Amino acid sequence: MSIETLQFQAETKRLLDLVINSIYTNKEIFLRELISNASDAIDKLHFESLTNREILGGDENFEIYVIPDAETKTITISDNGIGMTRGEVISNIGTIAQSGTKAFLEKIRESEGKIDEELIGQFGVGFYSAFIVAEKVELITRRAGENSAVKWASDGAGEYTLEDTEKNSRGTTIILHLKPEFCGGEDFDFTNIYTVENLIKKYSDFIRYPIKMNFEVEDADKNKTVEVRTVNSMQPLWTRNKSDIKPEEYEEFFKHQFHEWETPLEIFHTKAEGTTEYTALLCIPKHAAMNLYYSDYEAGLQLYSRHVFVMNKCKDFLPDYLRFIKGLVDSPDLPLNISRELLQQSREVKKIGKALEKNILKQLTKILKNERERYGEFWREYGKSLKIGVYNNAYDEKAKDDLKDLLMFATSKEDLSTLEEYVSRMPESQTKIYCATGKDKAQISQMPQMELLRERGIEVLYLLDPVDEFCIESLNKYADKEFQSITREDFSLDDAESQKTKSEVEELAKSHENLLKDVAAALNGAVSEVRLTPNLKTGAVCLSTGVNGPSLNMEKTFAAMNNPFFKAQRILELNPNHALFGKLSGLHALGKDTPEFKNFCELLYTQALLIEGIMPDNPVEIANKIADLMAK
Repeated sequence: MSIETLQFQAETKRLLDLVINSIYTNKEIFLRELISNASDAIDKLHFESLTNREILGGDENFEIYVIPDAETKTITISDNGIGMTRGEVISNIGTIAQSGTKAFLEKIRESEGKIDEELIGQFGVGFYSAFIVAEKVELITRRAGENSAVKWASDGAGEYTLEDTEKNSRGTTIILHLKPEFCGGEDFDFTNIYTVENLIKKYSDFIRYPIKMNFEVEDADKNKTVEVRTVNSMQPLWTRNKSDIKPEEYEEFFKHQFHEWETPLEIFHTKAEGTTEYTALLCIPKHAAMNLYYSDYEAGLQLYSRHVFVMNKCKDFLPDYLRFIKGLVDSPDLPLNISRELLQQSREVKKIGKALEKNILKQLTKILKNERERYGEFWREYGKSLKIGVYNNAYDEKAKDDLKDLLMFATSKEDLSTLEEYVSRMPESQTKIYCATGKDKAQISQMPQMELLRERGIEVLYLLDPVDEFCIESLNKYADKEFQSITREDFSLDDAESQKTKSEVEELAKSHENLLKDVAAALNGAVSEVRLTPNLKTGAVCLSTGVNGPSLNMEKTFAAMNNPFFKAQRILELNPNHALFGKLSGLHALGKDTPEFKNFCELLYTQALLIEGIMPDNPVEIANKIADLMAK
């Protein structure tokens, strides 16, 4: 049989170089990774067999074998799972097609070449961890339902070989030719059967398929025979009583089952009996996935029926805003061969999902109340998801009501505050919840409207994430107090002094009606209105937007999404007490059509744009006009 030599994809070679030559924090992880891959391969076969029983070929006993061999200095991991075709071997091993690979390599560079188990698990490159301990790796695989097999081999140096071979059964066998330091050493001897047994019990005890090893036993006459033993318990963790499960057992389970590499922020283990029976074991990972809010993120829970795996990534249990939850649901009320279409229509799934959602929100409320610091940790990772949940349920008052007390925002007085806490600090005279949008706290604090609010000691919600404003507008009010953006045209303070000033400015505007109309005309449609405002102290101008349309922040958000037609209604507000207003009035008296008056109007508008962080359409032209004005 001819041997074909192929080159690794460039990024794959780079990854292998890093794996082989970098520093590792845990050299044992290769065994966990390869056993997990073997378990996944059996899962895939089992899932496919639900609709194609013939693919099993009469062999329904799923198992994984691990064989350390001190004589050959190898360790072999073998499964009777789905196996691979020649093409699948090339695409799955010779090439890394995952979008996360570049991000993985970037992370490695950031960590100065140090690879740890968190990175390997996070980016799904577990097979390559074999090269941590092996100087050569051989893989022999035969796809279920196929007769031909293929052998892959590589020393990780940039190329690999492929050849047709024979294999008596389906599945994959991986042979690791160990580096000398991992054979018989005091710290790492992966040819020692008891060392390997302990590692399997430590890392893979919850794998639901038997992991078997060959043990040499001696009888009373000192005759030696080989005995095959299953070394993992295989008892699903979620079937045990919560009181009998140690925290570290939960942690180890999530590490294996869902490739989590840190202790979860929170674990939910619930059992329900009655009309709908189910067990759920869920967790909130320590950190949000980097692609959590992107379309390539696969959300969903694993589904089991009577402890038998049915489906991966079932999206029908939890709403999209809880997409960060990982875990599984085991219910005897759901058939083994249920399809995704039937799941969407299943009353049982809907009932289980509602119960899980309620339980998760109840636990988050408890953490917020009793462990504020830990809730802050959760919020910084997943707060955006809850705000998206409010926005996505804009017309569902019950759903919004369930989430509103869990929301947190930065404010002008606090790093993070709930809406309830904000309202509790409001003076009796304040009837609205004031909020402002910006890219960061510094930008908002420098907004000209903030000066008046600081003077009156009024706290402002800082909406720093693009989704914040959509969330607030979906809520509309909290505790019967409406939200009020300080950049909307209807912004005003409630106290008597502010209302008096507002009336005075409105009277002044009547006497300058022609001036305001001519400023708007000079701006040639850039604004819908020019008006005087009582909301500025030392600032000369600001922009506000209409009450019902999109805000300037929303306009910028949609522009970033390549939707430039989502425009805000811009209103230019002038401070009648600023010296520039007097200058504007003087130029207007000389003639509304003079270049000086038009240029002055344009510069005032540009100033308002820059305050909002918006570049003018023609910055060079504006710079020249400023230079001409300065030269006079």
